[in-house]
Amino acid sequence: MAAKPAPPGECPQCWQHAHDKSIHRRLGPREDCPDCVNHMVNGHPTLAPKARKGWW
Repeated sequence: MAAKPAPPGECPQCWQHAHDKSIHRRLGPREDCPDCVNHMVNGHPTLAPKARKGWW
């Protein structure tokens, strides 16, 4: 089952990897996900856009 789209202001990859457990199912015990490690080292390349808020 695929995860829901990332909410505004969240990283889509972090959201997907946190909520779609099938991504990490192929990993062994105490084995790090290469995509997650790369993402933690290099940061969040894209964030879901937040809704614009105005003062009016």
